[in-house]
Amino acid sequence: MKILLAEDDNDMRRFLAKALQNAGYDVASFDNGLSAYNRLREEPFELLLTDIVMPEMDGIELARRATELDPDIKVMFITGFAAVALNPDSQAPRDAKVLSKPFHLRDLVNEVEKLIAA
Repeated sequence: MKILLAEDDNDMRRFLAKALQNAGYDVASFDNGLSAYNRLREEPFELLLTDIVMPEMDGIELARRATELDPDIKVMFITGFAAVALNPDSQAPRDAKVLSKPFHLRDLVNEVEKLIAA
């Protein structure tokens, strides 16, 4: 199971990547949406886990482009700005999951497992 993680906060990114790796996932992590998108164009991932507010390309744009490349990719936003992701004008993928910060790592892993199983 390969997860593409895009999070501009260095500590948060390392923390999330380690938790997901400990849960058995293969994680590629990036500090901005553009780098993550470029990697997504090189290889497929099952899940895009992305912050919304990031430099160069925000998470909503990243998710939109990711689903254009691979309509089957699952998307989960991790954000302190859940209302932005849920705004119908945002053009975020309709079936994307939103996990609001702060959250416990156990909740993240549980939500990832549920999304993958769906």
